[in-house]
Formats: sequence, structure tokens, C-alpha cells
Amino acid sequence: MLTSAMTAAAGASRFAPRNIASSSSRMMSTRIAASPLRPRPTPSSLIVKRMASTDSSASSQPATSFLQRHRIVRYCVWGTFSIVFGVSATIAIILGHDAFTYRHVRLGDVPCSPLALHPESGGPKNLPIVSEFVEESQEDELGKELKGKEKLVIVGGGWAAVSLLSKLDPGRYNVTLVSPNNFYLFTPLLPSATVGTVEPRSLIEPIRKVLSRHRGHYVQGKAVDVEFGSDRMPADGGAQRLLEVQLVSAEDREAGRSHPEAGPEDTASRPEVEGRRIYIPYDKLIVAVGSVTSTHGVPGLENAFHLKEIDDARGIRSRILDNLEIASLPTTTPEERKRLLSFVISGGGPTGVETAAEIYDMLNEDVLDYFPKLLRSQAKVSLIQSREHILNTYSEKISKYAEDKFARDEVDIITNARVKEVKPNSVTYTVKDKETGKVQEHEIGSGMTLWSTGIAMSPFTKALVNKLPNQSHLKALLVDSHLRVQGTPTGSVYALGDASTVNSRLIDSLYEFVDQVDTQHKGELTFDEFASLAQRVRKRYPLSSKHFEKLRDLFEKFDVDHNGTLSLNEISTMFLEIQSKVTSLPATAQVASQEGKYLAGKLNKLAKLKSQGKLYPQDEPGDAADVAAARLGYDVDDEHYKAFSYMSLGSLAFLGNAAAVDGLPYLPQSLSSLAGGLVAMYAWRSVYLSEQCSMRTRMLLMSDWVKRGIWGRDLSRL
Repeated sequence: MLTSAMTAAAGASRFAPRNIASSSSRMMSTRIAASPLRPRPTPSSLIVKRMASTDSSASSQPATSFLQRHRIVRYCVWGTFSIVFGVSATIAIILGHDAFTYRHVRLGDVPCSPLALHPESGGPKNLPIVSEFVEESQEDELGKELKGKEKLVIVGGGWAAVSLLSKLDPGRYNVTLVSPNNFYLFTPLLPSATVGTVEPRSLIEPIRKVLSRHRGHYVQGKAVDVEFGSDRMPADGGAQRLLEVQLVSAEDREAGRSHPEAGPEDTASRPEVEGRRIYIPYDKLIVAVGSVTSTHGVPGLENAFHLKEIDDARGIRSRILDNLEIASLPTTTPEERKRLLSFVISGGGPTGVETAAEIYDMLNEDVLDYFPKLLRSQAKVSLIQSREHILNTYSEKISKYAEDKFARDEVDIITNARVKEVKPNSVTYTVKDKETGKVQEHEIGSGMTLWSTGIAMSPFTKALVNKLPNQSHLKALLVDSHLRVQGTPTGSVYALGDASTVNSRLIDSLYEFVDQVDTQHKGELTFDEFASLAQRVRKRYPLSSKHFEKLRDLFEKFDVDHNGTLSLNEISTMFLEIQSKVTSLPATAQVASQEGKYLAGKLNKLAKLKSQGKLYPQDEPGDAADVAAARLGYDVDDEHYKAFSYMSLGSLAFLGNAAAVDGLPYLPQSLSSLAGGLVAMYAWRSVYLSEQCSMRTRMLLMSDWVKRGIWGRDLSRL
């Protein structure tokens, strides 16, 4: 049996395929040896078996769908589904929000303080003293707590005021804001609003929404006068500090045609507020009224537009569109059409340059598409600049780029020219010939004239300057390095933005500094004493800090007699030379914003220290009068907070589908300026988006830019 089995296995091995591995052969032999002798398979049976195994493997693979075989179609389907789902979810959320937030409130008798409804009269002019407001409820616990806080009154609702409110801690002060406009305006984009690139509503934020986080009060009016009181706080027995406010209504203001130096008495008001004035008591007063356009004594400015308010932008936009429509009429003569299509801008600073660029873009894009092409061929933008170059406060690279771009765009730049008179239909200007020195007079027809040449004091700022001593500046209030108005009780009145300029007269503090560091009382300073003096100067006058860096060189330069000391005459000569080199801070929104944030930080700290009883040093035992008298000589601002120091973050200018960025910090001088097309323009837009005070205005501004890119500007005259 064993022999026959082995013989059968040997015979079967001869029929096995030659390419089978030896291990497989051994396994096959073992199986055959262990099993009974099987019949030899025929070739036809092998073929049938292979076909069956192929069919079974094919049927085991899953079937692929159409979307799996076409990746692009699959992505398109999923993308469409995501968009539909996102839009549907957004609509559902909006509808749900409307459904759940709609409410019908029935109010009964709202308890108000009698003083809020019927304020008592008093003060030097016997006016109503508004010490409590209608929105203060007697049942509101937080309102009762705020009544005990210091009264912080802010005059103005611009960059400085809103920056201060954005950084001021809620609940620290009882805040009241006085402004003729009940909104905050993003002024850098006003040129874009003149032609419809952005809508006016996208540039404003209601003041009451800004004040809501502070439970603050808003008074629609213009500040006209101040009663400064005394150095003592009213709570410590000092005289009452009062701000005089004239109540106004903006209903009758003529858009874009108000004279820049118009005062409160020139404002037409409704009978409910006409001639009515009130007093608002304060503990700390913030003057942030901005500035007005300087007239430079040029006659006829009532025939020109200005660009400081939203009404100005609306007036310019209405005039431009009206001129275009009239110029399209067949009854308009060629001379009238040429004048209507002439747009003259006086001032080569950022406002004038950006307005010229916006008008050119509108003419080149929207007017060309929707108006007769004859209008585009005859339209002309002229820019009159008194200096040799436009954007003269920027770097030479930026100024040259702007001039070259305007030359390519055929924007007429008239430099070294001064406007002599603005007439209803023309502008007269003079140009001095460089070679002969003769002054030539020219006249250019104008359908719209914009006056944008420098700044001047507002009527309220001018009233304060005339009232206070030691106020010698011609354009703003003099403030110290802590932004306190000079001549007022210490720590009671601050000024921010265009309404202020930091005093850099080092010579005024000469004797004070010398007395503090002259330990030997010889009237001469050694180098070590001079180093101590320089440290005090840098602390009080931060704008002059860069001039006191190389002290040894500075000491040797002014040590004329080379005796190793500086006399009073030598120090005074040094101070006079340095203060002549110190430049004032520019009147820009960036400066106003930084000043507002700085003052908010200081006020937060002072309020916190006061609540902790650490604002003043430990009081000596005695009655309240002695304690209050001891506090008079204590400078809380200087003791608890550093002086204001400005850091430039660069300057921006729009040049018509291009932009310029100048003075970027932390970069080499060769890389600190950027001028170009889309990259610079989107950088410019990104900065302005980040500077918005709310997400609402960011969304509105972004949607305006998108609408303008897709559908163009709105050419409706409203």
C-alpha cells in the first residue's frame, strides 16, 4: 500500500507545472500522500475553473458611482450644496433673530429726577445747570453709582473723543459728550464719499452707540464758554466748574456751503432750541473740537466747498452730478459746458490730492460708460498748490510718484501758485515767475471749487485762547506734555487732536530745571548735573528727546569758554537752538487717536488709584481744609503717569487706483515708503478697515468697495 501510494505521487508530480515553487510541491505531495488517489484533471475542467474564479473576483469588487468617477463634478456638486446650505442657514438665522428679538414694550410712568426735567438756574449768567439727565432713572442702581463718580465732559465727537471712549474703562466716570453732530465721522475717507465710491452712511457711527458702554449722556449743542472754577475740586469745596453750551439743531444747515469760521450764532436752529443755552458741570473737561479750514484771508470762499463734514461731501457730490447732467443737455453752450466740467481744487495736501484722484477715477470709469463721451473728453481736474510739490509733507519719492501719475492721468498741477479770489464761476490765482520774479495773474473757469488749504482754530478754541493767559499759539491751544491746557487749574482741562499743540518752549522752564539740579547753587552746571537736567527735559518735553541723546557732544558744543561747566547763558542758548528744531505734531487723525488712547489710559489709572485711596500720599492728620490745601501742590498726572509720546505709524494717500504709504516704522529708510498700484491700494484699504470703530462700519465699507468694483459708483443725485 505504501509503495503504490508513493508511486502514484511520483506519477502525479510529473503532471504538475514547472513554475510551482518547491515548497508548494512539497505541500501538494503531502496532501496527496495523506488523501486517497484522485483522478487527473482534464484541460477543459481547468479552463472552466479559471473562468468561474474570474467571475467571482469581478463580482466581489464594489460598483463605482458617477460622482466617484468624476472628481470635478463631485466638487461642483458639493460646492453648490454648501453655498445653498450657507445662504439658507443665514436667512434662517436672520429670520429667527427678527422673530425672537421683536418685542412690544409698554412703559408706564418712567421715574425721572425732578432736576432732570426742571434744572435749577445758576452760574455767572444764571443759566439752567444740567446736573442730571432725563435718561437717568431713579431706580437704576448703576446710574446711582455713576452719579457719585467724577463728571467727565467731552467737547467734540471726532477721532480723539472716540479713541478716548473706546479705551476708557466703563464705570470709572460719569461721561457726558457735547457735539453738534450725533455721529462719529471717519474723515480720511471723505474724498471717496464725494463721488460715491463709498456711501456717507458707511463712514459714520452714532455717538449714542459709542457712549452706551459707559452709560454716558449726549447733548446736541456747541460749547461756547467755560467757567474754570479753582484749583480745588468742587467736591473739596472749590468753585463750581461749568461748561456753557448753546443748544443747536442741524436741520437748517446748508450742505457744504457753511463758512469755515462760522460760530454758533451763525447756525439756524429750530424754535425749540433757538437761543437756549445751558451749563454742564464738570470735574474734568476734554476739549476735542478739531479745527476748521484756514481761509488765509482769501475773499470769496463762500463760493467754494470745504471738506470737513459729511454735509460737505454730499454737497460736492450733488454739485458734480448736477454739472454732468446740465453739461449733457443740448441747450448748454460749449463755453458753459467747458466751465461746468472744470473741477478746481486748491490745496496739494492729502485731502486735495485724494479728492482730485477720486474725481478723475469717476470721470474715467463711470462718466465714460454712462454719459456722453464728449463730457469725458472735455472734463478737466486742476490742482493748485502753493508749494513747489504736492504732498510736500511726504517723502520725495512719494511726492514724485504722485506728480508723475497725475501727469499720466492729465490732471493739471499748478505749483508755486496762490489763490487770489474765488468767484462763483472761476478762480483767480497768481504765479511767480522763477526767472524774472514777476507775478502773473491767471483765471480758470470752475464748475466746482474745493478749498482745502491748512487748518485754523474753531470758534470755541479761539474763545479759550482769548480767555486764558500764556496762550500765544495762533492755531491751537497750548498744552503741556500731559495734554493739560496751560493756564487752567491743574488736571481739570485737557485738549486733544487738532485743537491742541504740545508746548515745546524749553526756555520757559530754564530756571526751574537749573534750580532742581544745581546742587552747589553756583549758577553753573557740571556734566553730571547737566545729565540730570537732560533727563528732566526729556521727561517733560518728549518731543525734544532725540536732541538730548549725545550728551557729551552737546555739552562740549555749548561749553564756549571750555571751563568744564555750562553757565545760564550757555544753557539758554542751547535751549533756544533745540526748541527751534522741535517740530509740532501734525494735525492728523493718527495723532488725535494716539492722544485719545493715552489720556484714556491715564484717566483709568487715576480713577483706579482714587478708588483705592492711593491717589495722594498719606494725608497728615488734620481737618478737611488742611488736607485739601496739602493736595493742591501735588501733581497727580506727573507722579502717576508718563508724559505723552507720539510714534508715527506712517502716512497714507490714495492716488486713484493706486496708493502711497510713507514713513513706515521699524524699516530702513529705503523700505519705509511704498507707492504703487493694487498692492499699495489694498494695503491702504486694509489699514482703514482696521481703524473702523465698529464691525458695522467695516461691513458697510467693504460692501461699498465690492459694489463699486462690480456695478460701479452710484450716479444718483440725492
